[in-house]
Amino acid sequence: MQMTLFDLTREPFEIKNDIRLIELFAGVGSQAMALRNLGANFTHWKAIEFDKYAMASYNAIHGTNFEPTDIRDIHGKDLEITDTYIHTYILTYSFPCQDLSISGLQKGMSKGSQTRSGLLWEVERLLCEVEELPQVLVMENVPMVHSLQNLDDFEQWIEFLNSKGYTSYYEDLNASDYGVAQNRERTFMVSLLGNYNYKFPAPMPLNKIMKDYLEESVDSNYYVNSQKALDLIKELEERSESLSPTIKGGGRGSIDRHEWDMTLTK
Repeated sequence: MQMTLFDLTREPFEIKNDIRLIELFAGVGSQAMALRNLGANFTHWKAIEFDKYAMASYNAIHGTNFEPTDIRDIHGKDLEITDTYIHTYILTYSFPCQDLSISGLQKGMSKGSQTRSGLLWEVERLLCEVEELPQVLVMENVPMVHSLQNLDDFEQWIEFLNSKGYTSYYEDLNASDYGVAQNRERTFMVSLLGNYNYKFPAPMPLNKIMKDYLEESVDSNYYVNSQKALDLIKELEERSESLSPTIKGGGRGSIDRHEWDMTLTK
């Protein structure tokens, strides 16, 4: 493994105290699941999530009782970050990607843009309002977060974190390099309060295929009803003038009725 200057000038970061987890844009708590799977000893300190259904799922999965909350309605004091000398606060902020993703409208994440991805700057506000800063920040988003189109905003965000005393590291990681049979690339950024060194985990061999995740026996209730599917295809064909070339069969990934018949009868 190649040594860098940072290895010599920056100390590695260690968590020695109990962890209080704050999840902004919590969703169903995938960050909490990661800590759980790692066997970390942590407390679900705060979970901020606007969507009531996602919050209900979060509570059902983690045995918590959080209420749906809009990040725009909370303030730094609501995070209750205190006694950082005896607690390690990990704050995650995997903000919405809809305005960054290549499958979306790519409206960006500029401050004041009022886009969903622009909610990133609510995190800036909160970090300016707290009296004690969390020691660890973790972000996960689509790689477009640091594309040429969004690079100025991304660098502005890192400069803000620098001004608050954080040292930040980011890297594009693919799930298939970490034991998951899915080609899913995401950008992760870890920011540490202080002049610390950090290295992302090295890739590992993939020992699973999709079949490993499938159940041997599945109840018939979960199968698509062939007649309903064919009726839907017919309806779509009748409305073909308003459909995209891909759905009409003229683009990549199209599928015709014969292929649907074969799929449904297998």
